[in-house]
Amino acid sequence: MSTKIETTNFLHDLDRVARVRAEIATNLNQIKNTLEQSESAGEHNSGKLGLDRDIEDIYKVSKNLQQGRFRLLVLGDMKRGKSTFLNALIGEKLLPSDVNPCTALLTVLRYGAQKKVTVYFNDETLPQEIDLESFKHRYTIDPDEAKRLQQEQKLAFPNVSHAVVEYPLPLLEKGIEIVDSPGLNDTEARNQLSLSYINNCHAILFVLKATQPCTLEERRYIENYLKGRGLTVFFLINAWDEIRKGLIDPEDSEELAAAEEKVRQVFQANLMDYFQLEAQTYQKRVFEISSLMALRRRVKNSEDSLEGTGFPELMAALNSFLTKERAIAEMRQAKILAQQVYNHVHEAIERRIPLLDQDVTQLKQQISEVAPEFEKLTEIRDQFQEEIRITRNRTAKAVANSFRDYILNLGNTFESDFVRYQPDLGFLDFLQQGKRDEFNAAFKRAFERYINEKISAWEVTAERDISEAFLELARSAANYGAIYGKIADAMTEKLIGKKVYTNTTMDSAETSPTWASWAMGFLSLASGNVAGVFLAGAGFDWKNILVNWFAVLGISGFLLIFTGTFLGPIGLALMGLGVGAFQADQARKELIQATKKELVKYLPQLAEEQWQSIHDAVNECFDDYEREVIKRLNDDIKSRKDELDNLVEQKESNQVNRETELKRLRSLDAEVLSKVNGIESVYGYLLAAPM
Repeated sequence: MSTKIETTNFLHDLDRVARVRAEIATNLNQIKNTLEQSESAGEHNSGKLGLDRDIEDIYKVSKNLQQGRFRLLVLGDMKRGKSTFLNALIGEKLLPSDVNPCTALLTVLRYGAQKKVTVYFNDETLPQEIDLESFKHRYTIDPDEAKRLQQEQKLAFPNVSHAVVEYPLPLLEKGIEIVDSPGLNDTEARNQLSLSYINNCHAILFVLKATQPCTLEERRYIENYLKGRGLTVFFLINAWDEIRKGLIDPEDSEELAAAEEKVRQVFQANLMDYFQLEAQTYQKRVFEISSLMALRRRVKNSEDSLEGTGFPELMAALNSFLTKERAIAEMRQAKILAQQVYNHVHEAIERRIPLLDQDVTQLKQQISEVAPEFEKLTEIRDQFQEEIRITRNRTAKAVANSFRDYILNLGNTFESDFVRYQPDLGFLDFLQQGKRDEFNAAFKRAFERYINEKISAWEVTAERDISEAFLELARSAANYGAIYGKIADAMTEKLIGKKVYTNTTMDSAETSPTWASWAMGFLSLASGNVAGVFLAGAGFDWKNILVNWFAVLGISGFLLIFTGTFLGPIGLALMGLGVGAFQADQARKELIQATKKELVKYLPQLAEEQWQSIHDAVNECFDDYEREVIKRLNDDIKSRKDELDNLVEQKESNQVNRETELKRLRSLDAEVLSKVNGIESVYGYLLAAPM
């Protein structure tokens, strides 16, 4: 288990990260203001330095850091104690735990100075603000009603998207935001709503229950929606203290230890495959907790250490992950951007100063001499753009073809695959009209689940193929960036007769042009998203483009056609098979064979109809990437041209005071460098903090 740490220490570390984040954001904002003021002053002196892109990027990162949060998504089946766990985590009985809390709404918990709830709708209804007690009363239903709705594949509140609960709690105030999802054992539409938040969360807390080790429902979600997607998941085995209740002698320590070990082995057998047999990772990500015990102790004494509940170990792991791994990755991106902006400013100043002495004729001559270098930069842009498009076309076609082949192959494996989905076929199911209707409804749900899970399994492979394509582009971006940098250096040497060196130590990410760093995935400027710093495309979230693949594919339409034309009469066709055990078994076989026969008819239609949709969806991912990369490349080339053109324009229109301008530019360099050094210092403080 992880080293134990008190909740108060976790809050302290979160507070420290929040202060570091705020200080870096302040420095970035000051850099932005300095650059804006300099560009404005440059209009009346030697001309602007072409820093618009730097100003825009600095502003985005500063704003994101100021609004920074650590977002946790809580997943789990119904009646696993999710609400009790959350109440224990936040230290207050905020969420209702005496009714089924998963049937109502997806709820986002975040800090607010005043207690309030805002309910958001998925139609044209305006958001509604209500008090917390009204929210609990209006948007929770009892377990029996929840079960009925689940069987009927209905949502309790179909026009409601989600709710945001604001509450003045210390944990939330330090930047934690918790997304409490509905139970997994719910409708597929609800499941997709929960899972759509995955890519926008820093970590997932998957709540299991010790007395119900890894149900089929839970295993299918781990297999289909979590495994192989590069997600950070903490598995919480809740109600660990309830193992004792099932013993003949609850006070027998040996019997208790044996029972706990047996449960532990069951979970290990089911979860180890998720961690790909990495025992060390398993120990850091799986925790045995007792939420109700922890909540009771918290309510009595908010300072209780919660020793023996599993919470200190869990909090230690969350602390290490959020305030060390994630925070450092996030701050490193800000540090890299600040360093790159300074490099750009410093190089522009070092080019500008020697050119102040040139007259207009000399200056125009020198600018004309670097025209070939500008052509080379443009060629690099065109070559990389072409490579992106080639990769896009190849990947989109390959992914769409893989879907078509995958779908067409379902008929070959249907009989063996569908066994675990089919509902129980009782002896009297086809003799009573109500039973037939009930069975047909159950069979329809089973078939929908089968199709959805098959598509989910294919998605994992598709996402892997797309990731590999972006990694390939990342390597190309690094190569193009290195060549681009050498050409830019040669251009500077032509203009002023010497190379320009920066005043700071840089790593490989910082020496690359900003556009290349973005294309390689070192910079993530998207609001609310802290992308991995070693993955291509981290500057935008291509997975979010594909998060609604089910809707894109039109699977629901296919299911409606298939189940409507086929499953309706199937019950009548099987009524003549009789009611004996042999006949019931034969009915199962006949049902699956008949279903397969109809399914095979429709698979070619589904495969062909959706080929283009998938092709377009994958294309969109790469098109977004291309647009941003090329825009950044164009901005960089344009800023270099504008930097020289602005100087010519100013020299032609008025006399530039060399001494005044020299002093202004040197002051600009020193001021930006000072703020960058401040960011370096704060970042170093974060790294030096005890792990």
